[in-house]
Amino acid sequence: MLRREFLSVRSRLTADDLRGTATALAERALELPELAQARTVAAYVSVGSEPGTLALLDALRARGVHVLLPALLPDNDLDWGAYAGEGSLARIRHGGKMALFEPAGDRLGPDAVTAADVVLLPGLAVDARGMRLGRGGGSYDRVLARLERAGAHPALVVLLYDSEVVERVPEEAHDRPVDAVVTPSGVRRFRGDGRAADH
Repeated sequence: MLRREFLSVRSRLTADDLRGTATALAERALELPELAQARTVAAYVSVGSEPGTLALLDALRARGVHVLLPALLPDNDLDWGAYAGEGSLARIRHGGKMALFEPAGDRLGPDAVTAADVVLLPGLAVDARGMRLGRGGGSYDRVLARLERAGAHPALVVLLYDSEVVERVPEEAHDRPVDAVVTPSGVRRFRGDGRAADH
């Protein structure tokens, strides 16, 4: 039910809304020291009315950052490929799901994400503790489990609209809090004690 509500609000955004928020989101994200100093960032290409990521991907690439993008596997796990500009993306439709933009080049394997300094996560909401509400497909739960198994500790950052930072979202036992949320109006960090600290 909660997921439907957030998706419904997003569906009412106009093309102008999406363009404006994408630019602001990129600017705010680059204020985050972890992103500004990162050598490798695992990211994703926004689709539909998700907060736009292309401006941020291009800005990171222009800084010489190695940007990894996911490619959905049949079992809902994620493989990874390098982002080489908007022209390097292929539009892929997976079954009855929405079409995704994925890297057209070589696949680097699901473990490539463990080399990332920062992992940018999609989501529908985040709460005051840093708990993220995803779309429910489980792909990023698997990514987070893979990072944990590998002993990798990248900064986990979710990209959202301002209205999607809420008091509380439902959580499951395997859910892990993110380190920060970036919205078009700013960055909010979460401490390990579950309390927020505005940046």
